[in-house]
Amino acid sequence: MRIFVAKDYHDLSLEAAKVVADEIVQKPGIVLGLATGATPLAMYRELIRMHREEGLDFSQVITFNLDEYIGLPPANINSYRYYMFHNFFRHINIKLKNTHLPNAMAVDVDEACQEYEQQIAGVGGIDLQVLGIGQNGHIGFNEPGVDFALGTHRAQLDEATIADNARFFASRSDVPRYAISLGIKSIMQAKKILLLASGNSKARAIYELVHGAVSNATPATFLKLHHDVQLILDEPAAMHISRA
Repeated sequence: MRIFVAKDYHDLSLEAAKVVADEIVQKPGIVLGLATGATPLAMYRELIRMHREEGLDFSQVITFNLDEYIGLPPANINSYRYYMFHNFFRHINIKLKNTHLPNAMAVDVDEACQEYEQQIAGVGGIDLQVLGIGQNGHIGFNEPGVDFALGTHRAQLDEATIADNARFFASRSDVPRYAISLGIKSIMQAKKILLLASGNSKARAIYELVHGAVSNATPATFLKLHHDVQLILDEPAAMHISRA
């Protein structure tokens, strides 16, 4: 596990964008696993700048998002499809047919989960998976207590996650209770993993990831078992870890 500590969120985002851009240059048809939420927003903005000003080419890139809320249609401003389109996809030259999110409006959610796994396998798997981390140590919507062996699945959101995500909704009661999420098993199959964390609210989870034992009580700790993981943190998120 490699750890890069940036001075602040701005520098974290620039470094993260550089890592992603370097991977795209090395493999123009890369398969990217993407995350949503507040943390990757400035990374996406920098990648957009690199596309517009430096010619970073997304025309062959394929993307798969980690998760999507069950029951939110793509046009809903809180759906992750909406987030990805308005914050990233529409500003670059990616082909929309190459962008994928779980079908959280499916009648048969289990079938939709299986189809998502098959889509990922069909392009050879994820080359670089970008992750955030929740205050409770979740990655994707793999909440504390999750079964390590799960692939893409119907996930019930933890109350701590609902409370944290409520800031994006009109009220806490509007936050969906379920989502389709890549499982820990699915995430661990990515060839490389890049995890971003910003702010002192993530510091305890980062401490557990770096110094704690592997346990489903903190799902992110399973990343310790992966062969190629890079953490990019700002100083507040790294406040509890040893840098020796």
